[in-house]
Amino acid sequence: MGANNTRIRLLGGQRHITKSFGQLLGVITLLLLLGLTMVLSASSIDSYSASNSFFSLFMKQGLIALLAFPAMLLVSRIPMEVLRRWSKALLIATMLVQLLVVSTSLGSAGGGNRNWLNIGGFSVQPSEFMKLALVIWLGRVLSERRDELTSLKVFGKHVLVWVAAAVGLVMAGRDLGTAMVMLIIVFGCFFVGRVPLRFLGTLAVAGGVIAGIFAIGSANRLSRIASWAGSSGCTDYSGTCWQTTHGTWALAAGGIFGVGLGNSKSKWAWLPEAENDFIFAIIGEELGLIGLIALIGLYVLLAILMVRLIGRLAERPFEQIVVAGALTWTVGQAFINIAVVLGLLPVLGVPLPLVSYGGSSLVANLLMLGVVLGIANTERTSS
Repeated sequence: MGANNTRIRLLGGQRHITKSFGQLLGVITLLLLLGLTMVLSASSIDSYSASNSFFSLFMKQGLIALLAFPAMLLVSRIPMEVLRRWSKALLIATMLVQLLVVSTSLGSAGGGNRNWLNIGGFSVQPSEFMKLALVIWLGRVLSERRDELTSLKVFGKHVLVWVAAAVGLVMAGRDLGTAMVMLIIVFGCFFVGRVPLRFLGTLAVAGGVIAGIFAIGSANRLSRIASWAGSSGCTDYSGTCWQTTHGTWALAAGGIFGVGLGNSKSKWAWLPEAENDFIFAIIGEELGLIGLIALIGLYVLLAILMVRLIGRLAERPFEQIVVAGALTWTVGQAFINIAVVLGLLPVLGVPLPLVSYGGSSLVANLLMLGVVLGIANTERTSS
C-alpha cells in the first residue's frame, strides 16, 4: 500500500482510503458544516414566524444532513459496475417521477415552478435526483459508445433524445434554473467525454434558445431579465429588484469582517429566500468578505481536487465523465448562485450546493459526491 493511503474503520468495516478520498471528504464536510451553521442563523426568523420556534427549519435540515451524510459514505462503497449497469433504469425511474410532478395532482408549484412531488405529507424535488441519474447514465453511454458518437444520427438517437426528454420534463414545470444547471452538467460530461466540438456548439445554442423561450413565456421572468439587463440597472426597488437589491445591501452591510454570526438584519423578512437561494448574502453580511472568500475558496478547492482526479482517470472514461458531471453540477451551480446574488445574472432560483436550505438538493448533492468519493477511493497513485 502506498504512502498516500491510510487504514481506517468506515461504517463498521476496515478499508483503505486514498489521499484523494480524505481530501474530498474534508472539503465536503467543511461545506456541509458551514451550510448548517448559516441555515441555523438565516432561517431563525422565518422559523419563528411559522412555528414559534427559532430552530424548526434548522432541525429539519440537520436531520436530513444526519441521514444523508452516512448515505453518502455508503454510496461511496457501491462498485462502479453496479452503478453503470443500473444507470439507465435509474434515469428512466427519475424521469417517470418527474412526469408525475408535471402531469398529475401529486405535483405542486412554488415560486412559479411546478417541481415538487407531495406524497403522504412529504415533499421531494425529483429533478434534483434526475441530475444524479443523468450524470451516471451519461458516463455510461459516452464511455461505451465513444467511437460511434461522431455520427450525428447515432449521437442523436442514443444521447440527445434522452437529454432532451430529461430537460424537457423539467422545462414542463417551468424550472429554468434547474434546466440550465442540467445543460451545464451535460456540457461538462460531453467535454470530458470527447464529444465533437460541433455537438458542444449545438448544445450551447439549444441552451440559449431554451432560456429565450422561458423568458418570453413568463411576464415575471421577462421583467426580471429586462431589469437586470437594462443599461441603468434594476430600478424597481419595491418590485422585481427587491430581492437583488436587499441582497446587495446585505453584502454591503457586512464589510470586511461582517456584523457577527446571527446578527443579520436582512433575515428579518427583508430578504426573500434568505436561508435558501440568497444565503450567500447572509454569509456576506454576518461573516463579511473574509467569510465569503473562505466559502469560495472551499468550492475552488473542491474543483481543484476533482480536476486532479479527472486527470488521473485517463484510462477509465466512465469514472472520468461521472466526476466531470459532478464537478460541473456542484461547483458550476455554486458559481451560478453566487453570480445571481452579486447581480451578474438574473434571479434563477438556484440553491447554493451543500449550503442552502433544502432537503432534496442536499441529499442529491451528497449522493453524487458519494459516487465521486467511491471513484477517488478506487484510484491508486504512487507517493
